[in-house]
Amino acid sequence: ANSKAEKAGKDVAAQSKLVKWAEDTKISGRMYFDFTNVRQRSGGAGVAATNRTTNFDLKRFYLGVDHKFNKTFSANLTTDVTYISGVGASLYIKKAYLQAKLANELTIRLGATDQPWIPFAEGVYGYRHIENTLTDRIKYGTSSDWGIHALGKLAGGIVEYDVAVVNGGGYRNVPGVGGTNRSRSLDFEGRVNVNYANFVVGVGGYTGKLGKDTTTNPATHTANRLDALVAYKTKRFTVGGEYFWSKNYLAVNALPTAQDQKAQGYSAFASVNITPKVSVFGRYDHVKPNKTLVDFKDDYFNVGVQYSPAKIVDLALVFKRDRVANGLLSTSNGTIGGPTLGTTGTYNEFGLFGQF
Repeated sequence: ANSKAEKAGKDVAAQSKLVKWAEDTKISGRMYFDFTNVRQRSGGAGVAATNRTTNFDLKRFYLGVDHKFNKTFSANLTTDVTYISGVGASLYIKKAYLQAKLANELTIRLGATDQPWIPFAEGVYGYRHIENTLTDRIKYGTSSDWGIHALGKLAGGIVEYDVAVVNGGGYRNVPGVGGTNRSRSLDFEGRVNVNYANFVVGVGGYTGKLGKDTTTNPATHTANRLDALVAYKTKRFTVGGEYFWSKNYLAVNALPTAQDQKAQGYSAFASVNITPKVSVFGRYDHVKPNKTLVDFKDDYFNVGVQYSPAKIVDLALVFKRDRVANGLLSTSNGTIGGPTLGTTGTYNEFGLFGQF
């Protein structure tokens, strides 16, 4: 009888530990998708790979596990599945970090996690499943990177900050064993924002070699980017704008004598919740990827109406248009533009976008 009672007690203790582990562990997932028609032209001719095509696309699929060890320490692992044309579905680690929350004013993360600027802008914009935010759309920034991150909230959450020292190549470019892809320098990104009376005002910056300063191919320039965002956000509507200025973001490994490559752009966005489940939204971006080429410019907009039947279930009917003149620009929708001076390229997309 004593042996049975002892065994039962051990079983109860084991079950209690399992229950406690489960209570401290969260599993999450999110999928971005679309079912759309694309028409793309470049220099007056249709782009064979995308022009007059209709498909269901897997834009992103995230699967995450977050475990809390105690009041201070926790860990997160988030995978990112995306489809790349010509390659197929690819699996990446988007986040993998150990977190120490020392106070509301200071949290430290070691590993790959959100960068200070792009996820912040996404949170204010609110329609990431429709399109990447300004600098992410034109690939002048990354949403996650490997390094040491520190963030916190001050003055009861009115002031927030986020700073990071990172490899610079983004979460998909992980330095390998034996020196593969190892850069000789680290990059820095930071942000501070103020939230007061429904207003959000944020400024940030980035400087570094983008993970390209290797022993065999030393970087000759430093990439710099300045960011700013202002928005007014309530439960009923959001209106805001984002601005960036950059230098040498696409010319880190250019010749030492190459002229400084400066770029700038802005994004204006707005949305209105007509009912708790229906909203309308729109956005316009204007970018000059290289200010020394006066006529090289990118004009993008989207408009749509969204139905949200349940929490984290959004279905939107959307029209997008992107026009790049006098050059080629790599964007989240592919390379858009004209191959020579005086030519243009357009990208039109219409259909159903969603997330769940």
